[in-house]
Amino acid sequence: MSNVIYRVNEVFETIQGEGIYTGVPSVFIRLQGCDVGCPWCDTKHTWDVESGDECALDQVDQPSHDQKRWASATAEQLIQLVMQYHAKHVVITGGEPCWYDLNPLTRRLSDHGYQCQVETSGTYPIAIDPRAWVTLSPKIAMRGGREVLTSAMFRANEVKHPVGRQADIDALDALLARCPSSAAIALQPISQQPRATQLCIQTCIERNWRLSAQLHKYIGVL
Repeated sequence: MSNVIYRVNEVFETIQGEGIYTGVPSVFIRLQGCDVGCPWCDTKHTWDVESGDECALDQVDQPSHDQKRWASATAEQLIQLVMQYHAKHVVITGGEPCWYDLNPLTRRLSDHGYQCQVETSGTYPIAIDPRAWVTLSPKIAMRGGREVLTSAMFRANEVKHPVGRQADIDALDALLARCPSSAAIALQPISQQPRATQLCIQTCIERNWRLSAQLHKYIGVL
């Protein structure tokens, strides 16, 4: 049995709103901790791991509503929380989930018949079960100064890139030139900005890429 301890901000059930699995009922496991520093991040409450924010595990089995908190949990404890819900798709996100060794958690979830999806910035090594799906949202030239790893790009099943302007697409092109990938590519407008959305639509049509429109924000669910 693994002795990996995960710091968990929240566990809840909803509809996946982004990427290839858009519309799929999912249990989200949101882990605490990230030093990438994306300025548009909508989960900044998960960045810091401070001792004063620790709480009991039974307090994170519900949406945190942007509360900066975390509870310690083993893979087996997280599986017990997940099994309370109906969904068979589990999204492990953050924060930056690849701060942690995700092998024990993704392996045990897969063994229990769950499809695992890990959402990562690609700036940390990806330690997961080979059956898990990797959604890599490459964070390029962020405040934290971390680079997207070539190994992470090779492991990605899906590259979901946030776009606010043409320079963001140019940065993705440069990354793909450095790290060719067979992953599906989706562009995601930042914060539903109309100009960014139109740019993503135009580029997706021209390149036969996908559009990730953050469905959950349009329909008003977590």
